[in-house]
Amino acid sequence: MSNADIYHEMIIDYSRNPINFGKIENPDVTYHDSNPLCGDSIDIDMNISDDKVTEIKFHGKGCAICMACSSVLTEIAKGKNISEVKNIGKADVLGELGLENLQAVRIKCALLSLKVLKFALYSHLGKHLKTDDLDKLKEDASSLY
Repeated sequence: MSNADIYHEMIIDYSRNPINFGKIENPDVTYHDSNPLCGDSIDIDMNISDDKVTEIKFHGKGCAICMACSSVLTEIAKGKNISEVKNIGKADVLGELGLENLQAVRIKCALLSLKVLKFALYSHLGKHLKTDDLDKLKEDASSLY
């Protein structure tokens, strides 16, 4: 069995039996987004405690690639501290499933959950910023223009 066959089997297995699939009751943060080109629609729920992702689940519907990448991503993020989760990149998710050379039309499917995770994390962080930190972020953002 070749590596391509192994990755193909992993994608099929993750899509049929997703890991961390479901909802968290009363999550600290939840975020939703969709990919209208493929029909993928994903929500990620997280609980964050002591600067660490203590619980993470996703729910929704998606193609096999989207579901597999969502499963892998939640496994990568679970138990990590916030700075580690911030640093999760597309190569981390795609590499786990051998999708580094994925066609451009399918990349949105593969990375939808990463986009949702990042927005969820930053919306959570935004809610917990002190006024001084928020003012500093605004200054930094305005200096980009």
